[in-house]
Amino acid sequence: MVSFKKLFRRTTAPVIHPQGLEVVHEDPQAILDIVAVHGLNGHREKTWTAANGVHWLRDLLPQNLPGLRVMTWGYDANTHSSRQVNFQYMFQHAEQLVSELTARRKLTQSFHRPIIFIGHSLGGLVVKSALIHSDARRQGALGEHRSIKISTYGVLYIGTPHQGSDAVPLGRVFADIASIFIKTNDRILKNLERDSEWLQQQLSHYKSISGDFVTKFAYETYPTRIALGKSILVVPSASAVVPGDADAEPIAITADHTNMVKFNGNTDAGYIRISETLQIMAPTAVGVIQSRWEEEERVNEARDNPDRFTLPLDLSRVTEVPRFVSREKELSQMDAILRKTGERRTVILHGLGGMGKTQLTREYIRRHRTHFSAALWLNANDTASLRLSFERVAQSILRYYPSVAYIVNAVQKQDLDECVEAVKRWLDEPKNDSWVIVYDNYDNPKLGSTKPITTRDEKLGDTALAAEASKTNPEEDLMAQQAYDIRPFLPNIYHGAVIITTRSSQIKLGECIRITKLTELKDSIEILASTSRREGLDEDADASRLVQRLDGLPLALATAGAYLEGVPSTSLAQYLEMYEQSWVQLQQNSPQIISYEDRAMYSTWNISYLHIKGINPASAKLLHLWAYFDNEDLWYELLSDWASWESNDDGAQTIQLLKEIASNNLAFDAAIRVLHDYGLVDLATSTSNRWESQGYSMHDCVHTWTQYVVNAKADKIAETSMARLATECVAAHIPTDRHAEYWIIQRRLLKHADRCWARFKGGIELGKEYGWLYEQLGYLYNDQDQFLKAEEMYGRALHGYEKIFGPNHPSTLKSVNALGVVYMGQGQYAEAEEMYERALKGREKELGPDSPSTLETVNNLGNVYNVQGQYVKAEEMYERALHGYEKALGPNHPSMLLTVHNLGNVYYKQGLYAEAEEMYERALKGREKELGPDSPFTLQTINNLGNVYCKQGQYAEAKKLYERALHGHEKAWEAESMLDHTEVLNTLENLGMLSYELGKKEKAREYYLRARAGCGEFESPSSERYLRLSSKIEWCSTKLSDNN
Repeated sequence: MVSFKKLFRRTTAPVIHPQGLEVVHEDPQAILDIVAVHGLNGHREKTWTAANGVHWLRDLLPQNLPGLRVMTWGYDANTHSSRQVNFQYMFQHAEQLVSELTARRKLTQSFHRPIIFIGHSLGGLVVKSALIHSDARRQGALGEHRSIKISTYGVLYIGTPHQGSDAVPLGRVFADIASIFIKTNDRILKNLERDSEWLQQQLSHYKSISGDFVTKFAYETYPTRIALGKSILVVPSASAVVPGDADAEPIAITADHTNMVKFNGNTDAGYIRISETLQIMAPTAVGVIQSRWEEEERVNEARDNPDRFTLPLDLSRVTEVPRFVSREKELSQMDAILRKTGERRTVILHGLGGMGKTQLTREYIRRHRTHFSAALWLNANDTASLRLSFERVAQSILRYYPSVAYIVNAVQKQDLDECVEAVKRWLDEPKNDSWVIVYDNYDNPKLGSTKPITTRDEKLGDTALAAEASKTNPEEDLMAQQAYDIRPFLPNIYHGAVIITTRSSQIKLGECIRITKLTELKDSIEILASTSRREGLDEDADASRLVQRLDGLPLALATAGAYLEGVPSTSLAQYLEMYEQSWVQLQQNSPQIISYEDRAMYSTWNISYLHIKGINPASAKLLHLWAYFDNEDLWYELLSDWASWESNDDGAQTIQLLKEIASNNLAFDAAIRVLHDYGLVDLATSTSNRWESQGYSMHDCVHTWTQYVVNAKADKIAETSMARLATECVAAHIPTDRHAEYWIIQRRLLKHADRCWARFKGGIELGKEYGWLYEQLGYLYNDQDQFLKAEEMYGRALHGYEKIFGPNHPSTLKSVNALGVVYMGQGQYAEAEEMYERALKGREKELGPDSPSTLETVNNLGNVYNVQGQYVKAEEMYERALHGYEKALGPNHPSMLLTVHNLGNVYYKQGLYAEAEEMYERALKGREKELGPDSPFTLQTINNLGNVYCKQGQYAEAKKLYERALHGHEKAWEAESMLDHTEVLNTLENLGMLSYELGKKEKAREYYLRARAGCGEFESPSSERYLRLSSKIEWCSTKLSDNN
């Protein structure tokens, strides 16, 4: 049995392959390292050597590109030898490469020299793995390994299988590569497919760093003869080229998989393409890497100096255009305003959508990165996106400054509002005054007003679309809901630099710069040329006519360029003719679009849409559906759970096409790739893909077009059907708290849920039989503390269930109980009690008094009584739940143990210490067994049991428990797994009170000081706890002075 891992180990070696680094050329004045890594069954020398003996890395490249040191690296990647055994696999090979390259560069005083990697075939995956390993090294024994990632300017992948396709899964590609050397069969293929999933999971970390490198992808065009005697295209372009990268230039090599890295001379077409690519990359490598090392040194210095606040520049979450067309006037204006003066400087960039405000800001920061200690980028589209951006910034600060306690606490608690306040506090530090922060896409402002400042016309690009829209339009409702005042999210102290990009001209928080259309014809032609990859356009009359017709609109020019690149057979004259036809059709079918700018952009998108509809109907249907989701972050798993339902057997063509798209990742990638290739979507760089797939996003202007043009002919029935389908996708994917890091997925879903919610507010009714959809959205909103929306969703679910099933059906009662939970979250205890009592009465009747569902409501009623101080009633409820859980679930079920602990709390509050002790000891025994001795829940019970002993005068026993709880909290703290600082502060304060009772006032004061120091890191000095601890410290000090 052969697996992918086994392809990277060797068993015998009839030929000894040289291993390690070999310098094949070194210029005495070398300023750039080229490192080449061969693939499966490759050879450090022979892989790069043609039949005539020409080793192009040694004999050709230095002639065209001086100043190089060229190294090749050999490793054991044999597949069919049988004498020696070597158990190094791919990731161990990668670590070895990093180790050897680091040592060589250190010994030759070239530690900071730029690197360009060349990876052939599976050697490209070794390079990826090496960069992942290097990036993960921070400090300690392998800290120097990080130098490789920092110094890497670019990577040239040649025939590397990055992904599968709709036609050829990745496991099949691996098998094809292996089949060049060995005969493969179904069993081998099955194992390779299994290992391909493992490999993709391991390499998923590469996405987060790929934006740091200039990346080029070369693919083969000739088939390769394999061991079975036939010829195949081993790594097709769909696998070798990754979409979404700004520099993802595909390079066609007219050779087979083996010979695509062997060139007979400098006139070889393949060599010309490769060498020209390297010659274009090399000139900017030195400056970029020098700046990167300067930044790294500033960060390292800051890490060792608590008074420094430097962060490395990270623009990877901001989509980069292939080539920025300079707006020198605006850049100069921004620089004049934002130069450091010791006070707050704020620039407002305002203009229509698609004018390039984001790209202008990105370019400004890239050029002036050395002027700022940190550049923070926030998505200000709405408060949900903004809070997530603050959380991401907090995580970045924590990565470089792990000792900033208030950042640690906010991140570990996963509280978005605390992350906002923690980052603002960090920015407000007196010596932290050299940062720049970007609030991007603040398009729905509400500054001191009950209504948004921006009109719907501004949102849609100054069209009259809004005037014709219904007053209950869901988009308008959603905009009104998303409008917010940005000022609470700005740092408080009046220093630093702020950039806000917006469509609104009404924001007056700083100096305004209006971003208009491109006025220079050459700039428009430059955008068209860079996106279409066509040469000579500056002298092409048709190009001039086209860019004049597109009126200097950057987004329209980029869309036209993407189409011309994707359909090379279309001439500029033909495209111009299609554009004119599309313009007329828009005028006839959508007369409400009166803005020239909108009509120009919509016409280019219509041309692309009609072409996509012809070549890939599934992609076109996905575009239709996307209008009912949010424009940001659509990813595979969001659709796949819906597609897997057995009950989802609707025979409609649309449903079937969408089910095909979501049936597997390859089909989704194939559909989304078409939309990406024609410039309609991009990678969602602002989202995390730690647990699920990378998302895709579309520009807000494109999203508006999908709603009002692509779906213009949808009637009420069709609109309801698509809205229901989108809601089903969201509802099917909402995870419970049993899912690993469920909150990350829930947050990704929120904006899509809001779109569904807006449709409901706009009059879309799913029907009473779809109550479960409302119920799922209610669960999501309640989990995310959006109680008003949760209440509305559960209310809709309850109404539907009552209509269909009646008032006492289990589904109806589940919604009633859920409404009680929502009211509890809002502090509406009377309403919560009413819901719980109704649910309890119904569940007792329908499910029986000892059903787990009934007992859940009993326990919830106990919570309501407990929080209101009705301890006798709470005790009654908890005792009933306790007996029922023990009978139904067993003595150690977590739900039962929680009720035992709650009952202990009630007894303690009533002064029934013996009964409380019994409950806490029982809960402790069960939690130690089921959850472990250091679980936060176990430690909570230990602390509470200590309280009981303290009240009973058993001070020695109480001290032991408090110290045990404190030790457990400290262990959790060191492991960065503690979520709530209040427990450790409670224990420290309890130890202080106990020490005071024992007459150890100095020790008590010490514990109080420790507790207050911790409190000061997490809470305001005006907080109740901080003031209480200060009072106790002062009291202890007074008593100590009196004794002296």
